[in-house]
Amino acid sequence: MEATLAPYVVTCAELTVALAARPEVAAVWEAESACAGMSVGGLTQHLLSQVRLLDELLGADPSGDGPITLEQHYERAAWAHTDLDSETNVGIREVSDERAGVGQAALLEAARDQLARLPERLAATREPDTVHLPWQGWSLRTGDFVVTRCMEMLVHGDDLAASVGVPTPEYPLPVVRPVLTLLTDVAVRRHGQTAVVRAFSRPQRAPAHVSAF
Repeated sequence: MEATLAPYVVTCAELTVALAARPEVAAVWEAESACAGMSVGGLTQHLLSQVRLLDELLGADPSGDGPITLEQHYERAAWAHTDLDSETNVGIREVSDERAGVGQAALLEAARDQLARLPERLAATREPDTVHLPWQGWSLRTGDFVVTRCMEMLVHGDDLAASVGVPTPEYPLPVVRPVLTLLTDVAVRRHGQTAVVRAFSRPQRAPAHVSAF
């Protein structure tokens, strides 16, 4: 991962924790979120788990197996190409809601501890420069792994903000750019380049949506 990106990743995580800490979130903890079938608490837990994963997996020893590309990662990940009612996606929602049972304060306490370690984690040299994803069974290059977590924070940060009626955080552009590149690449694979170009430039000919996921 480029060292120059690290401070912006930390800022992204800080914004995530600050959003999760808002009183508006606590006030509707058990209500359904903007992600159908998931409570606000479950969505908050899922959002904060991105900070936890950065801390845990960047703190773990690199795997010896060769990394796959981001394209291969999203082609293989079951959640990325199944509908919301698939076993995988239902399981993600159920686990998130269950883990949210500890409450906002406990989740924030853990996230703040993880956030405090993040600058050191991002600065550490990894050899090989890979991160193993134990729930998937494969590895990514460290920089690619970090971008996947930033994507999750940006997308679910917007979900959480919309769920509780507060402004979505403005994330640093050095983080937003690789996330947009990732989402665009996935969208092109799903819908084709013409559809995505039209969505960005010709609304009169654009398809109804070009969602990456």
